[in-house]
Amino acid sequence: MVVEFLKKYFNAMPDKENEEETIRGISAGVSFKGATLWVLVFAIFIASLGLNVNSTAVIIGAMLISPLMGPIIGMGLAVGINDFELLKRSAKNYLVATVISVITATVYFLLTPLDEAQSELLARTSPTLYDVLIALFGGAAGFVALATKGKGNVLPGVAIATALMPPLCTAGFGIATGNFYYFLGAFYLFFINTVFISLATYLGTRMMKFKQKSFLDNDRYTKVRRYIIIAVVATMVPAVFMTYNIVRESIFKTNISKFVNDRLENTGTRIISYDVNSDSLTLRVVAVGRELSENTIKNAEQSMADYKLGRYRLQVIQGSESDSVMLLNNKLANMRTSTDNYAAMFHEEAQKTARLQELLNEYTRYEAMAPVIAKETKALFPKTRNISLALANEASADTTVLKRYVVAIIGIEQQTRLTDDEQKRMSEWLGTRLGVDTVHIFIRH
Repeated sequence: MVVEFLKKYFNAMPDKENEEETIRGISAGVSFKGATLWVLVFAIFIASLGLNVNSTAVIIGAMLISPLMGPIIGMGLAVGINDFELLKRSAKNYLVATVISVITATVYFLLTPLDEAQSELLARTSPTLYDVLIALFGGAAGFVALATKGKGNVLPGVAIATALMPPLCTAGFGIATGNFYYFLGAFYLFFINTVFISLATYLGTRMMKFKQKSFLDNDRYTKVRRYIIIAVVATMVPAVFMTYNIVRESIFKTNISKFVNDRLENTGTRIISYDVNSDSLTLRVVAVGRELSENTIKNAEQSMADYKLGRYRLQVIQGSESDSVMLLNNKLANMRTSTDNYAAMFHEEAQKTARLQELLNEYTRYEAMAPVIAKETKALFPKTRNISLALANEASADTTVLKRYVVAIIGIEQQTRLTDDEQKRMSEWLGTRLGVDTVHIFIRH
């Protein structure tokens, strides 16, 4: 009865899409050419901007736009149905998309003035076993959606959950800043997503009984299967190790917090901070308010083994000593704030100075060019004696927008005049020579 119940509710075969339609649809999404490649480049720029300004919404938007999922699912499908032409095409387009994505992100992070690693970016540098599980289940959900009739809104959710774009952008950040720890961590996360989305797709083709192409070369078939197993195991092992370290660190911090709350927090005593010195194996606690008695501290230290902290020695800083620590911390905080304020003021003043220098250069440029322009004008228009150049800002009563143009005052020989055609040619030549759109000419004898 239970088996029948499970079959009734969990059997996806009645919803299965026509196999040829599914394969055709996945195959069509494999290629990266023309418009698809441009969409990928734009999506990488958007994701890089999101990581740069620490905007989760922008990063999610980039993941929804990205077409990166196509060749990854294509590789899993190709292995599942023994289609090695599709496998080669998927792998080729996957490499092209990966290289272009990393180059695009690197270019962005080389150009952006914001070079600080934000929290959204740092989150992509330390892959764990949880990322493996997210990629596996996300890939499974994606393939089930593609292989069944009621696709719904699954694929956008898969794109967000598996997060293929941010690791590639973080890898580009690592290259741009010369931090190869970021590059390796982020690229490893992207590789995890690739392997386990493909693995989920491969398992999906088997569970949904996709028809396999005939395989003439059994040795080659066995070799490919062996490579898949090696890739899966090699990808999982470092992730398991990193996950173990993260979980151990989390449990350690939880134990410390629990110990401090249980053994040292008393009425009238407040723990303001605590930290661990791994070299001296010391847990240092700073307390304010009513002082903890030596007996309380001794009992607390003896109970550290109950919290798996038996290797550590307890050091409690309180009374005048804790006041000194707090004073020092406040001074350091004030110094950091002052330094940040001075840095911001310096940056603002530097920008103002640069703008003033830019304006000064703009106004003195024509003065410096006048002697050379005068000789050239004399050669082209013999009636001229001298020339004055200046940048003008014209204000109008009916608008606040200033019109900017170059004014040229042309001195000509007595008893001569410049025709309208000569003035027009002179204005056009001066505009081209000075690199401006408009030159207003005034004639004087």
